[in-house]
Amino acid sequence: MEDKRPEGIEKYDHPAGGWDALKAVAKTLAHQQIIAQGTMTLLKANQPEGFDCPGCAWPDPKHTSSFEFCENGAKAITWESTAKRSGPEFFEKHSVSELWGWPDHKLEDAGRLTAPLRYNSESDRYQPIEWDDAFSLIAQELNKLDNPDEAEFYTSGRTSNEAAFLYQLFVRAFGTNNFPDCSNMCHEATSVGLPKSIGVGKGTVTLEDFDHADAIFSFGHNPGTNHPRMMTTLHNAARRGVPIVVFNPLKERALERFAAPQDPVEMATLSSTQIASAYHQLRTGGDLAALKGIMKAVFALDTANRAEGGPGLLDRAFIAEHTAGFEALYADVDQTSWENITFVSGLTKEALESVARIYVKASNVIICYGMGITQHTKGTENVQQIANLLMLRGNMGRQGAGIAPIRGHSNVQGDRTVGITEIPNKALLDGMERAFGFRPPAEKGHNAIECIEAIAAGKSRVLICLGGNLAVAMSDPAVTFEGMRKLDLAVHIATKLNRSHLLTARASLILPCLGRTDLDTQASGPQAVTVEDSMSMVHASRGFLKPPGEMVKAEPAIVAGIAKATLGNRYGIDWEWLIADYDRIRDKIEQVFPDFRDFNHRVRVPGGFRLDVAASFRRWNTENGKANFLVSAGLDEDPLIANPEALVLTTIRSHDQYNTTIYGMDDRYRGVFGRRDVIFMNREDLTERGLKDGDRIDIRGLGAEDPGKRLVQGFTAVAYNIPRGSAAGYYPEMNAVVALGHHDPLSGTPSYKGVPITISAANG
Repeated sequence: MEDKRPEGIEKYDHPAGGWDALKAVAKTLAHQQIIAQGTMTLLKANQPEGFDCPGCAWPDPKHTSSFEFCENGAKAITWESTAKRSGPEFFEKHSVSELWGWPDHKLEDAGRLTAPLRYNSESDRYQPIEWDDAFSLIAQELNKLDNPDEAEFYTSGRTSNEAAFLYQLFVRAFGTNNFPDCSNMCHEATSVGLPKSIGVGKGTVTLEDFDHADAIFSFGHNPGTNHPRMMTTLHNAARRGVPIVVFNPLKERALERFAAPQDPVEMATLSSTQIASAYHQLRTGGDLAALKGIMKAVFALDTANRAEGGPGLLDRAFIAEHTAGFEALYADVDQTSWENITFVSGLTKEALESVARIYVKASNVIICYGMGITQHTKGTENVQQIANLLMLRGNMGRQGAGIAPIRGHSNVQGDRTVGITEIPNKALLDGMERAFGFRPPAEKGHNAIECIEAIAAGKSRVLICLGGNLAVAMSDPAVTFEGMRKLDLAVHIATKLNRSHLLTARASLILPCLGRTDLDTQASGPQAVTVEDSMSMVHASRGFLKPPGEMVKAEPAIVAGIAKATLGNRYGIDWEWLIADYDRIRDKIEQVFPDFRDFNHRVRVPGGFRLDVAASFRRWNTENGKANFLVSAGLDEDPLIANPEALVLTTIRSHDQYNTTIYGMDDRYRGVFGRRDVIFMNREDLTERGLKDGDRIDIRGLGAEDPGKRLVQGFTAVAYNIPRGSAAGYYPEMNAVVALGHHDPLSGTPSYKGVPITISAANG
């Protein structure tokens, strides 16, 4: 008889997807009070004349399918299109102090914002303000700064290309490159690492490439929760016998077995498809070691093949013609011992050799990866080692092969493409000068970590957030929250209330914006916006629902209103003319970024168009014109992990969650129901510390600065199938143990997936 599990922890044996997914969608529709409207809305998701899902950035089959939404996409859509409202009467009833005590789920579940609001410190309430007055207040605070660099301009990945482009135009005309962005916290390691490897900070594959792959490797992501439409692609590949090799510390149900809701046979027979042909549970932070181990095994197989008179197993023609740095990589891998590789990765030599055999047998290999690769102190180097592995056999720039970073938010990649970057290159500066007649500043601005550091130090005094929940998304809330309360002005452009809005500055504004599902009508009539998915496809999105209130504005209109009030007619930019017809914004995007040639015509073609990704065609836009093998010295990710008492924590999302948005308190695939205050641990690690399943524990972060100061108390330990030395807990709750200084030095990405911690029995 099994011991009784902690409260809310149950065994869940069903596959991912299937009937439980459909039940969850129905429950969500009912909770948001939109059963009839919501069903109609879902059927317009990801359709040629419909809207792009505000959830993940997984591409659609030519964006023309008849049924293209998933469980968590449905949650994102219904969460946005809810019938619930949080208008002025809501804020009259609830003070900010009261709302601060609400859980994050309840804050957003209050419904859509309907009017612009300003915080009144005397009443401790947000109160209505006219749009013009809000714009004037923002302009006044910005224009009295001593230097434009004292302001920070954050962007969320749900922002459209049109809004993001106007935003960067406004901010650069204002005079700064301070663009902290949500990508700084997720795939910045991709944006920084891949350009040095292959000349572009994006993936090289298309959705169609998966139909031609002979093997698919999956590192550090959980598609069943974070990008569930990918499961259709993996399901199809598994059904035709393609090996799918997974590396993850936790066994994620969707990567084990999946029942496709679109498959009538699986639904009728309650059957499912095995997804992973091999599942390797490496230690948290062991990715670099595992990748070097695979390459070491590939080199050994190549040597053996040549010794037997074969041609070898490396693509030497590709290496000779297209690459540089192979000898240095070979030397580094060769001198790395199997003893160190197996110790750090937590995998056996035999396991890694089996992966190498699958790799060399396949003609075309795709490697997918997520934030389990990027959110480490060596995240950039992890990404580059994936590129190295692919290039050994020429798996780059040909059909059915390549690298596939799996992005989160639906347009986080597009925002970057249209200029949201703190490091403007010459092409961007030239394009802005060509289109608008002024040359923006060239100096590097702030990324997300640098933004919070500047705010905490009192050097930045104004923060404007185009969407998102920056304070909660960032590491080290003790530092982040205190800093944001010291601001002179905080502005949040949002669809719903979240905790960042409650960190009130001397002056605080909440400005309600349209969502992806809402009809956007400007002077010339209904408008479409555009987004870019993970595979560089750009397509149109057209909302159709009646906006939640007459005072709600589109994001481009809000940006234009702030810009006009702040800049007047500086540089001759006519903000009202630009937003009257979004075709005009797209014409300007095309003028700045030639890759968007014939933008307005091509985006009207069903399915849109793909931006040029040079590496997909073996054109390497690097300094030496080659794809580069890059060396990462050593294997250890963080010296603090050498502490004999330390575990390595990875933060994870529940199945009822998207980024910082928490739809509910269940995580059914992991068997957690009605709670989030848990930490998953290996049973032997608990026993070694005198603890057991269900004990209440305290968790201390061993950050680079003030080690042990960061503390989470009273969480419940859950014995779980996770490698020894590893632990997992929910984001954003576990951000409290992540030091602000604990990040990848090359990309600035916080190390959410490799946090050294110690645990002890709860004190009291």
